[in-house]
Amino acid sequence: MEYYPNLIMDALKHVEHPGKGKDIVSLGMVEDDLRIDGKRISFSLLFDRANDPMVGSLKKACVQAIKTYVDEAAEIEGNIFVKIKPKPKPVEVKALPDVKNVIAVASGKGGVGKSTVTSNLAVALAKAGYSVGLLDADIFGPSVPIMFQTEDARPVLEKIDGKDRILPVEKYGVKMLSIGYFVNPDDALIWRGAMATNAIKQLINDGNWGELDYLLIDLPPGTSDIHLTIVQTISITGAVIVSTPQNVALADAVKGVSMFQSKNIQVPVLGLVENMAWFTPAELPENKYYIFGKDGGSKLANKMGIPMLGQIPLVQSIREGGDAGEPAALNDSSLTGLAFADLAQKVVERVELRNRTMPDTKVVEIKK
Repeated sequence: MEYYPNLIMDALKHVEHPGKGKDIVSLGMVEDDLRIDGKRISFSLLFDRANDPMVGSLKKACVQAIKTYVDEAAEIEGNIFVKIKPKPKPVEVKALPDVKNVIAVASGKGGVGKSTVTSNLAVALAKAGYSVGLLDADIFGPSVPIMFQTEDARPVLEKIDGKDRILPVEKYGVKMLSIGYFVNPDDALIWRGAMATNAIKQLINDGNWGELDYLLIDLPPGTSDIHLTIVQTISITGAVIVSTPQNVALADAVKGVSMFQSKNIQVPVLGLVENMAWFTPAELPENKYYIFGKDGGSKLANKMGIPMLGQIPLVQSIREGGDAGEPAALNDSSLTGLAFADLAQKVVERVELRNRTMPDTKVVEIKK
């Protein structure tokens, strides 16, 4: 008698799984490795786990079915093997699916004006016609509420699809969320790392950001749990590093660049911004005084092979605008307004180039 695959499969349809009430063929338990060699028949059964209690009884039932419906002389004993079904890969749900680009703004050390640069860059992008969000991730030193004079704002919750979502504060065309909106500005946050990272995750995942061209994330200075939480929670399009020309700031900026470019992180560095590049007094707008050194940022950018995105002068109006909640980028005709408009254009160009030439950044999986 000649055997053929359909004859074998039809016989196995008589084997019912006791716990599922269906035959093993319908359940997809017969692996696609059926072999027929004369009277010898072999195949594998697929189980969810190796210690499935049904293994022994189902193998015996398969032998009986082959003997009954194919041929009593079929050589099947000992030729039924067990395989474990591969676990399906979890469906990856992208955080913030309606946000086109996420830009992390970082610095190696504090005091270099990172939040000032981030806030003005956000305003400059909004003035250029882009939809912009700004996440203040500097949990222990939130400054975005001050930069936009929104300290008294309290975001409200909206129920969307049965879930509470946080409606960002909006000013100058920029949607903002900061831990500063949820705590007393005079209180010091005394949180363990886990509390801080959970707060960041909530601002990202529960914020009702809507459709955005750019979401800027103002990171804390240095490298910390917050940075890891961000790259593990959301796909970062690219990072912008802020430094002053001062050697000590540049040395720390190198660490920031290295962190994003490290093997475990692999977030593209869009470029470097040199803040406080020179001092220009209001009464002498043509004069430049290099208080913190000259062209240190340009030299570092060349050394590390990253673009120089812009040089922002140290001008009194930047400080005054920040303190008054009116970012300098609002003034198109001022020296600083022009500098931030140019920076925004450079960032847009770098993001477009990065998106054309590189794949999306993967959410980081840090393995212990």
